[in-house]
Amino acid sequence: MKPIINFKKGTRIARFPNNPILRSLVLGTLIIAGLQVSAQTQDAKFTQPKWWFGAGIGANLNFYRGTTQQIDADLTAPTAFHDGKGIGLFAFPIVEYHPDNSRLGFSLQAGYDSRAGKFDQVKSLCNCPEDLKTKLAYITIEPSLRFNVASDFYLFAGPRVAFNIDKRFTYQQGTNPAYPDQVADPQVNGAFSSVNKTLISMQIGAGYDIHLSDVNNQKQVILAPFISYHPYFGQDPRSIESWNLTTIRAGVALKFGRGHKISAKEEVIVPVPIAVVKEPDVTFSVNAPKNIAVERRVRETFPIRNYVFFNLGSTEIPDRYVLLRKGQVKEFREDQLEVFTPKELTGRSKRQMTVYYNVINILGDRMIKNPTATVTLVGSSMKGPKDGRAMAQSVKTYLVDVFGIEASRITIEGRIKPKIPSEQPGGKLELVLLREGDRRVSIESSSPAITMEFQSGPDAPLRPVEIADVQVAPIDSYVSLNVSGADTAFSSWSLEIADEQGKVQNSGPYTQETVSIPGKTILGTRSEGDYKFTMIGQTKSGKVIRKETSAHLVLWIPIVPEEMMRFSVLYEFNNSNAIMIYEKYLTDVIIPKIPTGATVIIHGHTDTIGEEAHNLKLSLARANDVRGILENGLKKAGRSDVEFEVHGFGEDQNLAPFNNKYPEERFYNRTVIIDIIPKK
Repeated sequence: MKPIINFKKGTRIARFPNNPILRSLVLGTLIIAGLQVSAQTQDAKFTQPKWWFGAGIGANLNFYRGTTQQIDADLTAPTAFHDGKGIGLFAFPIVEYHPDNSRLGFSLQAGYDSRAGKFDQVKSLCNCPEDLKTKLAYITIEPSLRFNVASDFYLFAGPRVAFNIDKRFTYQQGTNPAYPDQVADPQVNGAFSSVNKTLISMQIGAGYDIHLSDVNNQKQVILAPFISYHPYFGQDPRSIESWNLTTIRAGVALKFGRGHKISAKEEVIVPVPIAVVKEPDVTFSVNAPKNIAVERRVRETFPIRNYVFFNLGSTEIPDRYVLLRKGQVKEFREDQLEVFTPKELTGRSKRQMTVYYNVINILGDRMIKNPTATVTLVGSSMKGPKDGRAMAQSVKTYLVDVFGIEASRITIEGRIKPKIPSEQPGGKLELVLLREGDRRVSIESSSPAITMEFQSGPDAPLRPVEIADVQVAPIDSYVSLNVSGADTAFSSWSLEIADEQGKVQNSGPYTQETVSIPGKTILGTRSEGDYKFTMIGQTKSGKVIRKETSAHLVLWIPIVPEEMMRFSVLYEFNNSNAIMIYEKYLTDVIIPKIPTGATVIIHGHTDTIGEEAHNLKLSLARANDVRGILENGLKKAGRSDVEFEVHGFGEDQNLAPFNNKYPEERFYNRTVIIDIIPKK
């Protein structure tokens, strides 16, 4: 005979869809988020939003463990339930805060949190099946600390505070299958007893922000899929027995943010404290080298970036690249590139840029000479992978149609960002220039006939081209001016240079301590002359300080031919540590070419992106990295006969190898140049 069970009905609690409090909460959040989407001027500049508002929805995968037998005060199941599982709804509004220049952030979400499920069926002593379901649900508040691991990928973790709003259950005891005519007991509906009203637990998870709007817009919309893990500790639904919950949650949130318009006329008024300003201690000196009577012929090993840069809004190869006709392919040679020059050539080092703007032709020529070589063209565009593929297809079409390369040897891909982007997570300044550099097609190949020796990986540069040229004026012939202490004493300083007749030239302003000026810039057509140099510095308190010194200048005149070698090491944006990938190249290729008693002049440079003072330090750090590797390699070879000179010129546009108009030029200005001068 089946046992007789009595029960008491529990109080029903309104479910989420009809709950006016939750419905108002979600609706209010969506209205606030909607206010973020307002019209704006296309050419205005905006900061990235700090505050984000939105809403989302997800699914809770609930797993039950433990023991559940005493269901309420009037109902105790004949057999204890142990395991179970189920899927519940999670619906929530969300608020996030992302501070500037930080990977850390904060988020708060609160909403309806269903932990509903069904226990695994058990059987009583009478061999009668028993089923137990629950509609357990909470209002949850979940603050989290957010950490950006990569550009848009983030981790989050924090506590969960949950308030019970639904504890209903449904219990059903069936009949012994051996007695098919037996009548089953009616279904029991009620509310669990001894349910904890408040739970404090935790969660940890990961998410990814997918930008649905242009990142340059004032209004920003993000779709963020996420997944989180809620461990069992702290999640005991009841104060009796041992039922516990573990939950895996997956969902998606839609978030809206609004950036702040950056105005060129904005002024920040900073109160200046009244203080006694001590006159800064600075020294001023000029070093004017004697005439270096040589004509330096330079045999330069010029590196080739494996990038083709595209103009914004276009998927066609830009006009500044040299594009051949099919009949010109047989005439093309790497060592005679001056025959095929760009239509418009900017930059101080025209020979080198002529090499670079032939990069697609160099690739096509190498693929003809190496018929087994294959390449992958990866287009990167903020407009999406489709636009990136279109850029890559333009390069492929040119190689196939003009150079006759088999289409099967060229694979194309599309991405949003390149594998090594210039724009870094949290970056706020000069994003237009950085994103211009990220709009490119990268050439990837595993063929040693295509890529640079001792390099590997998807972004290995192409094998360099060797070119010959005549150096106009060597670095060691420049007039060097040193203002010791200027970087801390002055907001800026400038120069007045007067000759014997009183004719004055002005130069500056500068912020660094050391400045180098070609002697010809000062002398003009004169062969030599005496000059008075006046340094005029303005302190940060507004005081003007003048210091004078004199020097005799001699024009550098080429007389005796001398050949030197030049090599370059390229860097990624704002990076001085990537030099380690070049260590084998510097050690095994460059060091054996340094003759006995030679002088090695190392000068580091940067592009114009970023603060001038920071770029000066960055260029010197890059130059010293190269010097350290060369010195260590020479020492291991038992050599101490080489003299080194190291210079860091930062973004100094008078000394930069290239201009900064196009991304190609900015990428090549992120360099260290190594000049090897043989013993005289």
